[in-house]
Amino acid sequence: MAKRKMPGKGKGGPKGKKITLKIAKNSIKVTFDGKRRLDLSKMGITTFPKVILRLNDIDELDLSRNMIKKIPDTIEKFTNLRWLDLHSNQIEKLPETIGNLQGLLHLNVCNNKLTSKTVPVEITALKNLRLLNLGLNTIDLLPTKMGAMQELQEIGLFDNQLTAIPNSIAKLPKLKKLNVKRNPFKDKEEVEQEFQDSIKRMEVLYLVNENDLCEPCKTKTLNERQKQNNLKALAPSSQKKANFDNFLTPNSTARDNQDEWRTE
Repeated sequence: MAKRKMPGKGKGGPKGKKITLKIAKNSIKVTFDGKRRLDLSKMGITTFPKVILRLNDIDELDLSRNMIKKIPDTIEKFTNLRWLDLHSNQIEKLPETIGNLQGLLHLNVCNNKLTSKTVPVEITALKNLRLLNLGLNTIDLLPTKMGAMQELQEIGLFDNQLTAIPNSIAKLPKLKKLNVKRNPFKDKEEVEQEFQDSIKRMEVLYLVNENDLCEPCKTKTLNERQKQNNLKALAPSSQKKANFDNFLTPNSTARDNQDEWRTE
């Protein structure tokens, strides 16, 4: 007796939703500054839809919160792309051609399955990139050439396997926000010392928004803030201000609503 084939399963696993050209065209939105954004987030997509290559003149591409495993080399055909959001997929590797997207300002590949071997060194060729989010992956080593990304203002490296941070990152002239929370640094004090000067220059050290905090964390933050205000009220005006290195404690798990990760 022949085995009954289960629906939705096969050698390649679940196929996911098929994106047609019509669906893609209807998913294009115009941003407040007149840019064309193709929003295919939360669509149940399992493979990069080749049909969108026919819309390669778009300015922004959102494929976040799907089940995509691979980004093809043809991503380089989106020559006008300034904003690429791939967070919360199952991406195991980024193509070397991603370094050809010279107009890219924002790249979010947070919450995927990237490792040090699958983040190509060509990513450092993105000379105009301002925001890079590599958080919630399994990266244990960063490209030493990241110092070449002189326009970087925000970097997310949280929840990875990093044991050290390249010194070149601390020397980035425009860096304002850096999140290295929950990495197994061999010597946390040494890392903090390496970044001491740059931390003084940064507006904030961690990429944390109050809306991203769980309720217990938010309560703790408010309590700490009140303690700081009380100390300020009691301290003489000439006394040095109290220092709270770990003032904000972010939620350690990925949330369903991850829009705040974009931090544009």
